Amino acid sequence: MVEYLRTAFHDALKKLGIDFPKEEIQFEIPKQVQHGDFATNVALQLARLEKSNPREIAERLIEALELDPAMVSTVEPAGPGFINIRMNPGYVVSRVSEILETGEAFGNVDTGRGRSANVEWVSANPTGPLHAGHGRQVCLGAAISNLLEWAGWKVTREYYFNNAGVQMQNLGRSVQIRYLQALGEEVEMEKGLYNGEYIKDIAAEIKEEFGEAKRNESIDFFRKRGEEWCFARIKKTLERLEVHHDIFFNEDTLYKDGKIDEVLSLLREKGLVYDREGAVWFRSTKFGAEKDRVFVKSTGEPTYRLPDVAYHREKILRGYDLVIDIFGADHIATIPDVLAAVRAMDLPTDHVRVVIHQMVSFVEGGETVKMSKRSANVYSLDDLIDDVGADVVKYFFVMRAANTHLDFDLELAREQSEKNPVYYLQYAHARIASLIRFAESEGVDLEAAPDLALLTHEAEITLARKLLDFPGVVDDCAESLEPHRVCNFLQDVATAFHKFYQECRIVTENQALTTARIALCRATRYTIANGLSILGITAPESM
Repeated sequence: MVEYLRTAFHDALKKLGIDFPKEEIQFEIPKQVQHGDFATNVALQLARLEKSNPREIAERLIEALELDPAMVSTVEPAGPGFINIRMNPGYVVSRVSEILETGEAFGNVDTGRGRSANVEWVSANPTGPLHAGHGRQVCLGAAISNLLEWAGWKVTREYYFNNAGVQMQNLGRSVQIRYLQALGEEVEMEKGLYNGEYIKDIAAEIKEEFGEAKRNESIDFFRKRGEEWCFARIKKTLERLEVHHDIFFNEDTLYKDGKIDEVLSLLREKGLVYDREGAVWFRSTKFGAEKDRVFVKSTGEPTYRLPDVAYHREKILRGYDLVIDIFGADHIATIPDVLAAVRAMDLPTDHVRVVIHQMVSFVEGGETVKMSKRSANVYSLDDLIDDVGADVVKYFFVMRAANTHLDFDLELAREQSEKNPVYYLQYAHARIASLIRFAESEGVDLEAAPDLALLTHEAEITLARKLLDFPGVVDDCAESLEPHRVCNFLQDVATAFHKFYQECRIVTENQALTTARIALCRATRYTIANGLSILGITAPESM
């Protein structure tokens, strides 16, 4: 529908002698129903170019429009230069048939067709289990990947496996000490090492398998065992949330394959790295930073910026049309340096998009609570899944904009009533499934062609209108990388359905009206199920 309107408005502008790019004529869905089904600010966009009053431009544009009255009922100027468009109710309900024909594919759009995207996320260090706070990135990245696929992109899901550096040596030493303690040796845990109970679990497994045979083993053995144990645990947690990755890129390959040295050599050739006080510095001040950054410490150990540069270089060289990084707020300062270094090596970064998510607080009884359990004051993501369930975890971590702080309300998350937004959506889907089963038991032919013109009640039209917004919502959310807007849309759909259910008897003595209303229910069911699918959430048939 948007494309039809865009073409009509573009044709009207040409009639007025105004040259304006068609793709820049944007439409949005008004938040208030009384403002119509679509609105455009094109008159405001043109005001500066035409040096004219936007309201006057809006009125002239409306007069020049040629729209099918069977599709569009009213086009009106609003405010200082907006134009509100209302669709013909009969046309709105007639399009429910398109939803039924498309079914499980309803909502798919072709924006990214023929293009490839790489989404890298989670990428937690393999030095311990995922803690509850990691859940936001886990669920956000999965939803963004799904959104892109629904918009036609070919998506590669990637995990950057941070298995190099001091952190891994610390993991190995931590496991080694716990192993020696398990053998009865009196050795103290050193400052700065890992103290979680899981370290004792790893050590216990080594003791059970090897007995005392590893007493004099090098730290590399314990580092490897710790890394394998931690990553197996991370992958198992991700599987519980049905999150998978196509590529696990090992950081240590950047060192083994000489990619770190290659980056330093390229930057040195361009005069962008230099030596000072035994360290290697990147001239980040040349790219707007307040001070230069250390890439290699005086100890010879690279800082995390350097392998990040090498890794991004590798990703960009693979040739994706879109590269997406999902980071926590603690990475904000490093991103400009990394991308600047990549550009300095004559590689493009315009197609690199970075999604930053803010931190999470867990709230119970209106108070922020410190989440702790047996894992040395770490409340794991597994603990959270056990507590509230995988579907709730996925929804709650995605339902707010990534760039805002998230309060995860544990009491609400445990609630099994319509107060819980996940339950509210799933209950709507289950209720529709139940209605369809009842209709079948009453002899309603679900295969019969519905007379959708019979849907004239305001609640029916409102629901149908909302359902038809779904492809546009998917398109917009995939473009903005904002899956929380899918959550908002689904809540609106469920609310519109419940109003329809309350005000319109579904199965009636009028067979034709029943068939039409069941068709609307089926279209709603597809829409809710497909939206939940994007979020990775189940759509139950009964509750």
